[in-house]
Amino acid sequence: MEIDQAQEPDYETVQIDYVGFVDPYAVEGMLVLKAPDGKEFHMRAFSGEVARHISSFIESTDEPGPSIYKMMEEICEENELVLVKVKIYDSGEVLRANLYFTGKKDMVLRNYRASDAMALGAFYNIPILVRKNLLKEHMEA
Repeated sequence: MEIDQAQEPDYETVQIDYVGFVDPYAVEGMLVLKAPDGKEFHMRAFSGEVARHISSFIESTDEPGPSIYKMMEEICEENELVLVKVKIYDSGEVLRANLYFTGKKDMVLRNYRASDAMALGAFYNIPILVRKNLLKEHMEA
């Protein structure tokens, strides 16, 4: 797969529409991804800590990012790589993600945790793609 190839027809570019928590103790995070046509994907079952990071990246607060994201940024800078997109898909009962880098060479890291990939997508403000079969019509709570 080439980094600059046309978007695959079974993926849709989405925006993070909402970030919050499932429980009152902020232990379990959740987020809503929204496609241009209004369809949504509700993602949960990831740490509240990651949800807080995603929220702060979206809000562009002046708080320093966690060291793991800074480390990723430094590794990319040293190797002249740029994360250009994240693709979320289901793999059995879990969500996984591929991370697409370009620079000195193109590189795809496959089968990583979707929540971490979402956080990186928010950190770098890059396109997040979701497999279309995961998107559903808007649901009212």
